[in-house]
Order: sequence, then structure tokens, then C-alpha cells
Amino acid sequence: MAEFVKTKLNRLKRGANRAVYDKETINEILDAGFIAQVGYIYDGYPISIPMAYARKGDKIYLHGSTANRMLRAILESGKTSINVMHLDGLVIARSGLHHSVNYRSATLFGELKEITDDHSKTALLKDIVDHMIEDHWDTLRPMHQKELDRTMVVEFTITSASAKIRAEGVNDEPEDYELPYWAGVIPVKQKLEKPIPDDGYPLTIDIPKHIQHHYNKFK
Repeated sequence: MAEFVKTKLNRLKRGANRAVYDKETINEILDAGFIAQVGYIYDGYPISIPMAYARKGDKIYLHGSTANRMLRAILESGKTSINVMHLDGLVIARSGLHHSVNYRSATLFGELKEITDDHSKTALLKDIVDHMIEDHWDTLRPMHQKELDRTMVVEFTITSASAKIRAEGVNDEPEDYELPYWAGVIPVKQKLEKPIPDDGYPLTIDIPKHIQHHYNKFK
């Protein structure tokens, strides 16, 4: 099973027993979400911004306005880090100190470049949209050239990564297990509510089949 090489950059020190370097597991975490936290430095301040993304192999694709200061900053530096995290449960212990959460988190390190030709940009924007809702791009109005011109697409190549996963119960002090306090795990699930049509034409037609399918899958 292919793994990322452990380095000073990606090696987990705290909670090392929960560390995962397996590429397949990390890709599963990435593919289960569509919002990533992207880090950059602006005017001396470390900032992280949530961004929609798509993954293709060892590449992550981001998009934004050509005036987006975060995209400009990471392109100038040539590298950044990205994190994707899923909350899976609230771990309720007998002591406040031992409260925790169950989660899957992947942190990526890599290099960047801008995608500039229109054909590639359009294909990658399709990937980003379809990663959010499968088969959605082909049901949309074609993009205007001026929209494409104002949009920047950035390719992030994963050069190093690690994941940290907690999927267990309460870890209280041994002497606390007989105390009369409730403890346990409250599972957390993300679900979709019923789609709400926009005003105008959408009010007069049925919800498209692919959107209804997506809703049924995650409701």
C-alpha cells in the first residue's frame, strides 16, 4: 500500500498512534468533502480560507477571482498547505479534560501553478462543480468568456501529506469509570435538507433528477 514518506514536515508527533500516511486513506478523506482550508501569509499574518476543490490523482484544484489575494499569495510563494476535516462524533467523558471528538483530518503540503489555457480551465471548473454535485455542470448555462477571463484556476500538486483519525470511545482515567456520570459518544452526521427552488422559473418545474438523487443520497 503506497504511503507518503514521513518527513519533519508531515510527521505527526502528538497522537502519533492516530497518524495515517497511506495515500488511499488520505484520498478517501479528500473525496468525502468539497471544502478545504487553504493557508497563506498576508502582510505577515497567517490566514486560512475555506475553498471549494476537486481532486484528480495527486492534484488539488482551486478556483477564485483573478483578484483573489489568497490565490495570488500562494502562487507567489509557490507552495502552501491544505487541510480537509470531517467531524464524526462528540466524545463525552466523565471529566471535562477528556472530552474529545471523533474525526478524519488530512493535511497536505505541495507546490502550485496557475492553469491559464481556457480549455483546461473550463474542464477543471467542471470537475470542481461536479465534485459538489455529481453530473451538475452539463445542466448549467455555458460559461461566458468574460466569466472565464475573470476566474483563476490553481493546480496544487501534493508532495507530502498525512492524516489523523480518531474513531473510538471515551478515554477516561481508570479510577473514574465507576463514577455516576454519563459518558459516551454522540455520532455526528452531515445531511441535506430538501432542496428549495429559487424564485421564478425553478418554481414551475420539478427538481432535476440528478439533484433529487443527490438529496436522496445524503438526506
